[in-house]
Amino acid sequence: MTNEKDIRKWRLILGSDANDGTGYGLNGTDLQISNTLDALYDSDRKGGLGASSPNVSRWLGDIRSFFPNTVVQVMQKDALTRLNLTQMLLEKEMLQNVEADVHLVATLMTLSHVIPDKTKDTARQVVRKVVDELMRKLMQPTQQAITGSLNKSTRNRRPRHNEINWHATILKNLKHYQPAYKTIIPETRIGYGRKRSSLKDVVLCLDQSGSMGTSVVYSGIFGSVMASIPAIKTKMVVFDTAVADLTEELTDPVELLFGVQLGGGTDIHAALTYCQQIITRPTDTVLVLITDLYEGGSVEGMRKRATELAAAGVQLVVLLALNDEGAPAYDHGNAQFLSNLGIPVFACTPDKFPDLMAAALGKQDIGMWAAKEDMVLKK
Repeated sequence: MTNEKDIRKWRLILGSDANDGTGYGLNGTDLQISNTLDALYDSDRKGGLGASSPNVSRWLGDIRSFFPNTVVQVMQKDALTRLNLTQMLLEKEMLQNVEADVHLVATLMTLSHVIPDKTKDTARQVVRKVVDELMRKLMQPTQQAITGSLNKSTRNRRPRHNEINWHATILKNLKHYQPAYKTIIPETRIGYGRKRSSLKDVVLCLDQSGSMGTSVVYSGIFGSVMASIPAIKTKMVVFDTAVADLTEELTDPVELLFGVQLGGGTDIHAALTYCQQIITRPTDTVLVLITDLYEGGSVEGMRKRATELAAAGVQLVVLLALNDEGAPAYDHGNAQFLSNLGIPVFACTPDKFPDLMAAALGKQDIGMWAAKEDMVLKK
């Protein structure tokens, strides 16, 4: 026999229509929850939230009161698509109440050119909050993975005193411990050779078409983190039908993201042509092209540029997405052409990106690395 708890659950699922069939009435908090759900999921018969800012603001507050953050973010995303509530992101009161995540940042980037002046400061605060959270999460693993990889590549056995890696040296010489003197005799010294101001160059080349929104957010964060590492020189290039160099904005990821204009077309050929021009040390350069490979420009030209870059010794990696959303839609023909050149093509999650860059900077086989991490796209 169905108990009251199950009837209540079905009552909330079915909505507040009088013909829901349960015969179970709601009151108090349950009624508020039901009305909140109806406003979004029964909007065709209930009138939804309307264009009233107070209504939307109140709804945003209600869903945060009744549901956990993960559900709140899903409902906000549903509101944008089901009710076309992009207007809620153009009002200061809305932005102050909304639960911020990378999807919201991507939406704000898309709307950046139409956000009213009175709301721009609030929009930047929302983006800053998400960026700061991602920086705290991603900075340490990225710096550790990349600097560790570079340090290994410069290791030598005849270091000067100020170049000695004491941790590695002690581990190597533990067998030479002298109990009488309570010390280790460092017969073998391990150190990091003298570093140039830039051991490696990294170019992040980002497709800023609308479908790449969350990938651009993560790329901007990682670009800013890598720009803070002295041993690598990082450049940031974004493109749609035009190409823009945002390298100067890497010191401030928020400004960088607002410099991106999501939603344009795609000219990968033009982007690779520009990257080819700014690469001065091909064999010491990692070029990460983040795009779904749907070329709106010259497909033949794009393929030619990719071939030339690979032949020059540039380590080219193509990421079809840099997000947590799984395998994206992409141009299979272009992906297959690049794979046949030996250029790795796959989607990558943000948590794996630091290790990917460490592997690339260490000149590992990225195809094998991706296969080991189960990132090879299934045909």
